[in-house]
Amino acid sequence: MKKCTLNFSLAIALYGLTLSANATPPSYTFTDLGTLGGNLSGANAINSVGIVVGYSCDADNAQHATMWHGTTATDLGTLGGSYSAANAINNVEQVAGYSYIVDNAAQHAAVWNGTKVTDLGTLGGSYSKAHAINNAGQVVGSSYTVGNAAQHAAVWNGTKVTDLGTLGGSYSGANAINNAGQVAGAAYTAGNVAQYATVWNGTTATVLGTLGGNYSGANAINNAGIVAGYSFFAGNVVVHATVWNGTKVTDLGTLGGTHSGAHAINNNGIVAGYAYTVGDAAQHAAVWNGTKVTDLNTLLDPSTAAAGWVLNGATSINDAGSIVGYASNSRLGVQEEAFLLSVTPVP
Repeated sequence: MKKCTLNFSLAIALYGLTLSANATPPSYTFTDLGTLGGNLSGANAINSVGIVVGYSCDADNAQHATMWHGTTATDLGTLGGSYSAANAINNVEQVAGYSYIVDNAAQHAAVWNGTKVTDLGTLGGSYSKAHAINNAGQVVGSSYTVGNAAQHAAVWNGTKVTDLGTLGGSYSGANAINNAGQVAGAAYTAGNVAQYATVWNGTTATVLGTLGGNYSGANAINNAGIVAGYSFFAGNVVVHATVWNGTKVTDLGTLGGTHSGAHAINNNGIVAGYAYTVGDAAQHAAVWNGTKVTDLNTLLDPSTAAAGWVLNGATSINDAGSIVGYASNSRLGVQEEAFLLSVTPVP
């Protein structure tokens, strides 16, 4: 595993703080989180104390849900099948994600307490997936309905599941839940002619709209109810990272390329995701403070960048500003590996 200190500050870029000329800015540390012995890993979430979850391949290249305490990786196991992944962790270390069941007959939403895994079941079909969990242990995701007729957003309280319905179409999915129980995701309209970012309060759905196209989706919601995700422009070709404050929609822009998307937002309103660079030459991890975008690769310590590391996407950011995601390194033959940018306390 590679661990390098990054000589940069996100104090202004991420928090909008005003520092005096003599103030010492915080530093950040880049950590390659490695794998369970295989050739692939990715980090999907980080909680308030810096515990990271995601997925990793083991020595047999079976992908399992994984938890990292620092650089120590723990295999969370499966529901009996060969594949699992963790998508979210709350502040009491409950983990939500999904797993194949015995004989890989189906994929079900799952919750881990330590390495004990619980099958959350489905809405009657053969498939479900959990995307988020709040501090009360409420889980959200999506599930096939009876006969696999449709895929609907779902909320689990324990193993009790509630169908959130759609906007009239055959699909919806829930990607985030805050501590107030507000759920964010996306749903199709009647006839499946459009997909809109959606917030549910209970089973009441509110449509958030788009930047002019027929498609948008919400990937994150903070405790103030501010939502982050993506939206297409008219023509449904160009997609940009987007924030909704109520039904007010804001285009977050890109790093000079065509596309971007937001995966996470913390309670300070800082958004993390990805954006294409000029000429669509590359996809880089990015953060936004308001509409100001920062390429996380421009903040890497020169020796880390020279070693070949490229931060391709940011998937989660906690309130302390620590960021996780996935990186690549062509020099080391790394196609996708989990990374952590952790805040180093100022002495």
